[in-house]
Amino acid sequence: MSVSSSSSEARRLDLVIFLHGVGARGDDLAELGEVWRDDLPGVAFAAPDAPHPFDGAPFGRQWFSILGVTPENRGARIADAVSAFDAVVDLAIARAGTTAERTALVGFSQGSIMALDAIGRGRRFAGVVAYSGRLGRPPVGAPSKTPLLLIHGRDDEVIPFGESEIAARVFAEAGVQPGLHLLSGLGHGIDAAGVRLGGAFLAKIARGGEAS
Repeated sequence: MSVSSSSSEARRLDLVIFLHGVGARGDDLAELGEVWRDDLPGVAFAAPDAPHPFDGAPFGRQWFSILGVTPENRGARIADAVSAFDAVVDLAIARAGTTAERTALVGFSQGSIMALDAIGRGRRFAGVVAYSGRLGRPPVGAPSKTPLLLIHGRDDEVIPFGESEIAARVFAEAGVQPGLHLLSGLGHGIDAAGVRLGGAFLAKIARGGEAS
């Protein structure tokens, strides 16, 4: 899909890219686009698969392997995944005929890890929504000033909600002021409240407002 100048002139957002979790597929998050479509008129949605087959089952995809992953080796695995991740994101942006600065990333779990790492590496996007994620390694250089929203369930049994608190603190100390919502009664997933928060954040970006 190519985004024409006439269709995008009145907004600041052309494309939303969904980044799925480990062992999933892009289509698993694509339905969010249907929920948000009315509030994001003219915005395109892309839900690519991660580049690697999931090595924990005969189905699904992954951005990096979690077999034997530890806090000590996670950063190296993310670093090794950067090139393929950027290629997937940049291809989706090119196909939409837009730029990273007019593209938002919406990640879940491992997809959020890669999205947070991208802005930690200085990549600039229109915005990032990170559900149930973590900052897998310290920022490489100066993080970009990408608007950032962190959403995490307080009952998450896979990635503790404290990881989003840590990410919020690290980015704040680097000059990025993220929004942070910790949702009671939510485990490792996305609920209706999280969907509403993410949609409102993206709609504000699309209208040219200051997202928080």
